[in-house]
Amino acid sequence: MKSFFKKSTLLLFSLMLVLGLGACSSKGEEGASKGNDKAAGSDEKIVINVAYGNQPGEPLDKQANKWKELAEEKSNGRLELKLYPSSQLGSEKDVVEQAMMGNNVVIFTGYDFLMDYVPDFGILTAPYLTENFDDLFYLTTTDWFKDLSSQLNDKGLDIVTTNTIYGKRHLMTTKPVTKPEDLAGLKIRVPNNQMYIKSFEALGASPTPLPLADLYTALQQGLVDGAENPLPVLQGSKTHEVAKHLTLTEHTKIMSPWVAGTSFLQTLPEDIVQILKETGDEAGEYGKGIVEEESEKVLQQFKDEGIEVHEVDLAAFKEKAKSVYTAFPNWSPNLYETVEDLIKNRQ
Repeated sequence: MKSFFKKSTLLLFSLMLVLGLGACSSKGEEGASKGNDKAAGSDEKIVINVAYGNQPGEPLDKQANKWKELAEEKSNGRLELKLYPSSQLGSEKDVVEQAMMGNNVVIFTGYDFLMDYVPDFGILTAPYLTENFDDLFYLTTTDWFKDLSSQLNDKGLDIVTTNTIYGKRHLMTTKPVTKPEDLAGLKIRVPNNQMYIKSFEALGASPTPLPLADLYTALQQGLVDGAENPLPVLQGSKTHEVAKHLTLTEHTKIMSPWVAGTSFLQTLPEDIVQILKETGDEAGEYGKGIVEEESEKVLQQFKDEGIEVHEVDLAAFKEKAKSVYTAFPNWSPNLYETVEDLIKNRQ
């Protein structure tokens, strides 16, 4: 009797196990089917995380919100962009690495950062490269740039949109700077990448890499003597509350890309990727006007608040910065001349 009971129990357990596996298999097939439907362009909502280090209210944040609005409108609600300002998802380096691993994220970064993966990209953020933003954006339409983008694809990253102006970078310090020689010995906060470090070494300063979030405290404690960034970013980081001298060096004009993982984009429906890129470009056009308007507004506010504004002879700064173009042995031979020729031959 006991033997019969054990056999019956074992049979019942086996039957339940088979039924359970069957149910799991059915759910798995259903999930796979849903995934295929999504890839084919179903009405299922797709949420994409968008990360950037700037604060809410800054021009870049306004551009990101416009992108969110345009993407949802153009996709009829199928695409939702979930915004994460203020480095909420981690540092730029961490989030770029997340993207390379195929995670769901689009991140605002810089060509100075991407030069870690494709060295020649760095020249796009070199000091005094072009006279205007139009020439910079023209470079992104050339075969030279497409080749660099292809190299980046091989590293696991895709450029979603190139159409973003970050701004003209200026210098704000605790002591007046009216000529390059005034930078001698000054500790200037810079982003943690070789382009900015080399640039301020060339200008005669002591570049000090720090996260932007740590700048205010570092200024208060005297760990740095100043910082450089577009005017709205200097205001957003409250640099002007400690450093009372603004020098309009315009040492770098920055256009920046938004990037995503190549493998992640490949999981999305083609029409969604197209909408993401097109609306990113549209938002970039919207953002260009904001950057210019906000920069003029902030400059006036700085003046009204008693910040001492120094307009300087840019030729002297340009001359000091020239050595940057020979500071990167991993750049392609004659890279500066290549870029100069592209600009000169612009149609």
